[in-house]
Amino acid sequence: MQLSQKHLILLAAGGSAALMLGALGFQHLGGMAPCKLCIWQRWPHVIAIAFGAAALVALPRLLCLGGLLAALTTAGIGGYHTGVERGWWQGPTSCSSSGTDGISADALFEQIMAAPLVRCDQVPWEMLGLSMASWNMLASLGLATLWLMALRKR
Repeated sequence: MQLSQKHLILLAAGGSAALMLGALGFQHLGGMAPCKLCIWQRWPHVIAIAFGAAALVALPRLLCLGGLLAALTTAGIGGYHTGVERGWWQGPTSCSSSGTDGISADALFEQIMAAPLVRCDQVPWEMLGLSMASWNMLASLGLATLWLMALRKR
């Protein structure tokens, strides 16, 4: 069965909407507050939803390109966040642990008091060994594929 451009747009934008609903469900129903990088991953999904809605009305090829870029952006942020969680690289100093080597007790206390409640370098939930950031990355790459397929439709 061949999907039309309209159906592909609906699937891609709907996928971003489903991921947003899942994230909000974890936050508001599950009591899992998001970290800074989690919030950063949400914005491209919101943008992709808006591009999808607009693409159904006018300029579908241009707006599909925007949806594709939004999906790739959130996938990239999810990949970066996964690396921060796994300790492959350091995340933003505002939501990651920077260690205590060579730091005075007063500076350490200030660092602790200024630290956000939710850290970006800790995995609060995982399934099949993958964190939410990892799942977002994989799902967003799938959504990018749908956007690309929609973009290629005439």
